[in-house]
Amino acid sequence: MSVRTTEEAEPGAEDGRAGAAARKREQHGWYFYDFACSVYSTSVLTVFLGPYLTAVAKAAADSEGYVHPLGVPVRAGSYFAYTVSVSVIVAVLVMPLVGAVADRTGRKKPLLAVAAYTGAAATAGMFFLDGDRYLLGGLLLVVANAALAVSMVLYNAFLPQISTPDERDTVSSRGWAFGYTSGALVLLLNLVLYQGHDSFGLSEGEAVRICLASAGLWWGAFALIPLRRLRDRAVVREPGAGPAVSGWRQLVATLKDMRRYPLTLSFLLAYLIYNDGVQTVISQASVYGSEELELEQSTLIVAVLLVQVLAVVGALGMGRLARVYGAKRTILGSLAAWGLTLAAGYFLPARTPVWFFALAAMIGLVLGGSQALSRSLFSHLVPAGKEAEYFSAYEMSDRGLSWVGPLVFGLTYQVTGSYRDAIISLVFFFALGFVLLARVPVRRAVRAAGNPVPERI
Repeated sequence: MSVRTTEEAEPGAEDGRAGAAARKREQHGWYFYDFACSVYSTSVLTVFLGPYLTAVAKAAADSEGYVHPLGVPVRAGSYFAYTVSVSVIVAVLVMPLVGAVADRTGRKKPLLAVAAYTGAAATAGMFFLDGDRYLLGGLLLVVANAALAVSMVLYNAFLPQISTPDERDTVSSRGWAFGYTSGALVLLLNLVLYQGHDSFGLSEGEAVRICLASAGLWWGAFALIPLRRLRDRAVVREPGAGPAVSGWRQLVATLKDMRRYPLTLSFLLAYLIYNDGVQTVISQASVYGSEELELEQSTLIVAVLLVQVLAVVGALGMGRLARVYGAKRTILGSLAAWGLTLAAGYFLPARTPVWFFALAAMIGLVLGGSQALSRSLFSHLVPAGKEAEYFSAYEMSDRGLSWVGPLVFGLTYQVTGSYRDAIISLVFFFALGFVLLARVPVRRAVRAAGNPVPERI
């Protein structure tokens, strides 16, 4: 049961310069979705929301430090991590269904618009998160995170259609670079507002809420560019292709189909493991810095700004390394660097910003490249005509099934009361992911998916 586009030839196979120009136009538009939504990941999820929502939960906590969402006792310090896990589980229910609908109808762009503006609206609504409204904060986080995950399924599914096999590492890396550039720019503006909140006549909480809401406005504004430039491809329904079904049933159907491509499934398993660690570091780093290392919010902002700037360098630099050594080897090198970075993070002294900045620099250099090259490598392993459906499974590894890491982080803290123990527990994800990825024969996997093998992979 599958659907194939009417443009089964290589992207850009259109005759002459007009086809190449059209492909470049789509690529440039595609970059701007990263530019639009990455401010959510940076300003909201990585910097402001974790410490702020934790503070809101603590304000609502009982005398023993617990809040009780739906009657369940939760330590206030773990509330943010648990909410991230819930948001990802919600995304798991929705992403496979959206991916299947996109492939069967060819209507990726309208679905992208709905997901993007749902997430942008929920993020803008965080302006109203004050006092002890931790339940409102949790609800908005769940909606925004799930909407972002769904939108990234659709966004990533365009990659095989707008780039040739030999272009994908470069195109994917540039997309991440655009995202980190916007994240750095908006975070710099947030830093000015947060640091100077008194001169603007704002309280610290009001400044944080404006920073949160501004990410939603930025997301919605710049999403207009890819929605104008990207184009949907017509599809031809093959015999036996049925209607879209529920999220869980569609996920099962997609995974059953993947069994015909076991090497693709092997890569996805490896990515699921190591990216769970990446996503947990992104979402919990600011909590670790503020709660365990006792760093000021301004220090955390500067550290994340450093990550954003160096992630641009890392994404482009690792893209070049991939052209020489191949994407797989370059990713393996980045996973080794991730493990060493977390091990170093365990020993960071409290109230010492310079060492936290050094850690941020190490993270920045490997963050963008490992994510960009993983996306482009997976795009080679997707059978033609199933881009959105397979990328829904990929996105569940990227943002969808990345609930185990935050859960492990939250449980470790709940049991030990130490964020240092929580952060070191994440090394396991990178070590296991390294071993699993090293065992995947990627050239054979590309051929098995029916795709041409690039010179370097």
